[in-house]
Amino acid sequence: MRYKNIEELTESLKNVVEIKDGRVKVTHEAATRGALLDRLLFNAIFNEDTEISGKARWLIKTIAYELGVRSASIRGLYDAMGRGEVSGFTVPAINIRGLSYEVARAVVRAAKKNNNGAFIFEIARSEIGYTGQSPAEYAIIMIAAAVREGYRGPLFIQGDHFQANAKKYQQDPDKEVTSLKKLIQEAIQAGFYNIDIDTSTLVDLSKPDLKEQQRLNFELAAELTAYIRQLEPKGVTISVGGEIGEVGGKNSTVDDLRVFMDGYLQTLAGKGRSLKGISKISVQTGTTHGGVPLPDGTIAKVKLDFDTLEKISDAARKEYGLAGAVQHGASTLPDDAFHRFPETRTAEVHLATGFQNMTYDSKAFPANFREEIYNYLREKCAEEKKAGESDEQFIYKTRKKGFGPFKERFWTLPESVKKTIGEELETKFDFLFKKLSVGNTYDIVTKYVKPAEDYPGL
Repeated sequence: MRYKNIEELTESLKNVVEIKDGRVKVTHEAATRGALLDRLLFNAIFNEDTEISGKARWLIKTIAYELGVRSASIRGLYDAMGRGEVSGFTVPAINIRGLSYEVARAVVRAAKKNNNGAFIFEIARSEIGYTGQSPAEYAIIMIAAAVREGYRGPLFIQGDHFQANAKKYQQDPDKEVTSLKKLIQEAIQAGFYNIDIDTSTLVDLSKPDLKEQQRLNFELAAELTAYIRQLEPKGVTISVGGEIGEVGGKNSTVDDLRVFMDGYLQTLAGKGRSLKGISKISVQTGTTHGGVPLPDGTIAKVKLDFDTLEKISDAARKEYGLAGAVQHGASTLPDDAFHRFPETRTAEVHLATGFQNMTYDSKAFPANFREEIYNYLREKCAEEKKAGESDEQFIYKTRKKGFGPFKERFWTLPESVKKTIGEELETKFDFLFKKLSVGNTYDIVTKYVKPAEDYPGL
């Protein structure tokens, strides 16, 4: 799989892809969407020779450009939702932690089956760390998956929970903000044209009034928004999200929304020029990331407050022109809950842990490999096990951290295993897309969204 040198890489392109004057021409499209792309992507991720991995990433981006797959901001669609021109569906934002190429391909197949253009690939700041997927790596995998499955059109890649660490912020605010800005810059350079700022971790409920509780949140969110606007590629208005309630904490209210938005817009206006603000707002309505594992490893039922979600979405649109509210931590909800999101006009819903669970728990997943990962976690993450916690609870909470150390082992699982898991996930994505009513949104998306036109550089 690994190319030994640039010459071998170049030879593999023969009769399929031509390179002339720094531009790529696809001469055999069907062949491009097969084993060649798979090999280029493997080398883009795993080849230790940076010249080879860099060339492979550039080739994937340029092939994608030629075949009509381009990173885009969903801002145009969300503005239309805020104006009331578009409604009736909730956009799924899907976090992919491991077996990433296969999972992303399953998403794209389900999207094509439903004529769905309204779906987002995303990765959170914390996930970048424990899955070992940099923004550049994650973006190239998502782009390759879209090409591999014959998708054409705007592709939405999002930085999820680009989050301020409250403890680190208290110790050294400048250092934590600088770290966030560095991540934002890295993500935008990789093609992340959708970024969710999460400074809700800095909300201080001990303060006497709502404005003071939210002050650090809206001030830093405005500062980071202004920073993002400085880095935007030509012709791109990045879709920025804000957050008013940390997931797993106190449920959000309409008053929280108004205090945050008024303070945020006033602070943003003070940056000296007319800057576009956020396009959506994340709220807390009763969920917890990953769900709450019970001692036997099953997940506790969640009572999600759809009434609050609907009220905040409505106020966000009518008073501030936002697309609406965003629901986090939803992938472990029962199947009969998902139709409620479009009914309450929720703008976006974030889905992650459920797909991780399906991967690990699939009957096709090799039992010996799964146990090897679990034993590794029992040793390496032992300090994370809480008093009274069962082994099942511990493994459920920590197995997300198995994707990074075993990344290449996941990638090189037998094709039959990957095919079966991919098909299982595709069925789930197909179900969710139908419940979220995003079928037949492709033409709507392409009407309101214009992808970046700049040709990828080396």
